[in-house]
Order: sequence, then structure tokens, then C-alpha cells
Amino acid sequence: MQSAMAFKDRSGEGLSYGPWLVGLGAALWGTESAWRIPLNELFDAEVIVFWEHVLILLMFLPLLLPNLGELRKINISTWSYLLFSGFAGSAVGTIFFTLALKHGNPTVVNVILNIQPVISTLGAFLLFGDRLAPRFFLYAAIAVLAGIFLSVEFPTLITVSFERAGLTLGTGYALICAFFWGGSTVAGRGVMIGMPLRLAASMRVVVGLICMTLILFVYGKLHGAALWPTAAQTHAFKAIGLLILLASISGAIPLLIYFEGLRLTRASTAGYFEMMQTLAAVCVTWGFFHATLRAHQIVAGVVLMAAVAMVQRVQANVGN
Repeated sequence: MQSAMAFKDRSGEGLSYGPWLVGLGAALWGTESAWRIPLNELFDAEVIVFWEHVLILLMFLPLLLPNLGELRKINISTWSYLLFSGFAGSAVGTIFFTLALKHGNPTVVNVILNIQPVISTLGAFLLFGDRLAPRFFLYAAIAVLAGIFLSVEFPTLITVSFERAGLTLGTGYALICAFFWGGSTVAGRGVMIGMPLRLAASMRVVVGLICMTLILFVYGKLHGAALWPTAAQTHAFKAIGLLILLASISGAIPLLIYFEGLRLTRASTAGYFEMMQTLAAVCVTWGFFHATLRAHQIVAGVVLMAAVAMVQRVQANVGN
């Protein structure tokens, strides 16, 4: 699921194990491809995300129920940010991520999503008036160019056709996902202004589940044959096991670990440890699904991550 950057509150002074908790939570998020890719063979993407939300909400009920009384204190502005974050990040963005894994090179998909902080930084500038560092556009441009080279398997054929160059539909889905997740990150900041962290995280799942239910209804998939298709019936234990692993190991558990780490970690430090998500994802997709990269794609991926790290660094120093 989307990185919890949407709900960061990094006011803690930072203890020695805080960054490692951030890294552990991010790395566990990076394992989701291990479950989501085989689930794509059993369910439609929208259905996977629906069941994911159902299970995560069940796990979060102990956090949600005691704090329901706080909802009366939430203003309209905070509700607006929450609704957008749940719709764009928890529901729609995750659908496009699932589709990207299905239709593209999973390793490319996971690495190219590192462009998300560039999108969220621009969004914060437009919505909240955040200052942009003088070198922001330099590093952002490098990140975008690196993302283009990462996406194209055969750059010399791009003048012939995008298809021959290896530019897949999955790359397009990944970029749309990054746009929605980046926008959700900005909206999540608005949520945190007027809502406690745990309540915000739980309510985001609630909103996401409501959105997924409506999406399935609109597409005519809110019925037994679509929610539990023949492939899932044939491999029922596999389907149930993968869904539980997705919702727990790559969903609720890293969310709690990650939030605790953020509470104890400075923003300038946490951004680097979050890259453990990409490292874990690449280990899964390359090591287990043999989704390899060509030499120029590896270089482009490293440049992309370095450029995004520099974006985070210069932006962290803007207010200093």
C-alpha cells in the first residue's frame, strides 16, 4: 500500500532505533509485490484492493473504535482532505499500482514510484504555499529524465515506436499511481492538522473501503462471482493466504512500525531510510519474479533515487 508519507508527524527528536523502525516498516511495504503479483492471477485489480481494505480495517478496529468520539471535533476542511486522501491514495492509487505490476516490469514499477516525493513537493507548494529550494527544479528534472530512461528498455528504438522501445502500459499505470499517491501525501498533511495520527490512518482505510465498494458497484463487480472468481475458488487456500499476507505483513504491521519510527526520527533522516522500500521491492521482483533490468535502467534507477534523495535534502533545509 501507499507509503504513509501521507500521515507523517516527525516532531520527535530522534532515538537511535527510530530510523531503523522507519527502514523496517518501509522494507515490509516493499514486500507487497510478493503477494500482489500472484493475486493478479486470481482476482481483478479492484477486487484485490477491496479485500485488502476489508482485512486491514478489521485489523485496525482496536485502534479505530476507542477514538470514534474524536470524529465530532473534525472540521469540514479536515474531512475534505481525508476524503481525497482515502480516494486518491488508499483506493485509486493502489488500483493503478496493482495494474502496473500486472502489465509492466515489476522492478521498473517499484523503482519509478520514487518520483512520488517530487510530485508531493510540488503539490505542497501549490496547495500550502511551501517554499521550494533553489535547486529543487534541477534535481526534479534529473529525477524525471532518469525515470524516462528507466522506463524505456530499448532507448535507441524510441524514435521507431514506444512499443518497440519497450515502453509498457505498466509504466503508464505506475506514473498515474505516483500522481495519485503524491496528491494523497499532500492531502494527508491537511488531515494531520486536524486529526490524531492513529484515527487519521484508520479513517483513511474506512474511506478507502467505501470508495472501493462504490467502484466495484459502478463496474458491476459487487457480487460473488467477481469478488471470489473461479480462479480463487480453485486455489482458495492460496488466495486467502496471499490476501492475509498482503494486508498484514505488507499492510497493517508496517504501518504501525513505520509510524512509531517516524515519531522518533527527524524528517531529514527518515527520508533516506524510506528507500528500504525500493530495495526490498527490487529484491522481491528481481530475485523471485526474475523481473530484471538492463544496464542503463540500473544506472537510471540509481540516478533517480539519488535525485529524489537530494530533493528531500534541499527541501528539508529550506526552513533552516
